[in-house]
Amino acid sequence: MVKMEINLSSIGMEKGRQYETIITTNNENGSKNAAPIGVICAGENKIINRIFKGSHTLENIIREREFTVNITHDAELFTVSTLGNLPQNYFNENVSLKCADAYFKCKVISLTEAIKQSDPIKKKGEAIVIKSEVTELIINNPVHAMNRGFGYVIESLANLTRFDLVNDSKKEEYIIRFKECYRVVLKVGNIDDIKAMNEIKKELMKKGYDL
Repeated sequence: MVKMEINLSSIGMEKGRQYETIITTNNENGSKNAAPIGVICAGENKIINRIFKGSHTLENIIREREFTVNITHDAELFTVSTLGNLPQNYFNENVSLKCADAYFKCKVISLTEAIKQSDPIKKKGEAIVIKSEVTELIINNPVHAMNRGFGYVIESLANLTRFDLVNDSKKEEYIIRFKECYRVVLKVGNIDDIKAMNEIKKELMKKGYDL
């Protein structure tokens, strides 16, 4: 375990990009809570979250005004904390996850109401935008925070290699999937991810598709 000078670039986070993390908080009854939540890097020691109302994580952050962001590539941790809650023995006393490759402590700077009428997961997406300052950064193992963009690039490339081998119906399915992958990568991916998706887009357009 190494306590680092606070600079989120040391765990691969770039300003303006979103990363997949597990946020841990204290419940009101003293137990600990974990939830997979995207984090936007807003600078060397600043982050932004948008969390929907009704979640225990949001309630805990509003009450405590602090939380912990855990960096891990462990699929089981993401799955279990999405479907339920992690057993209490997964947590350290300081609320971080025992098996996190890195984690950082955050103190809330501001809470802002955010209603997004067009949000795809709710007719009226009522959420809170949370701006926070990182107060401590701990690296247990060398790690880069997970960005979904890379996964979508790989999926799009795999589909591209099969494109000329499938029927027209499957091709249309691949095009629909690519459009969604492209949308997500533009939103959360890094510069290399976006560049790669634009190259794939060019190849599909050569095949006659209007993208």
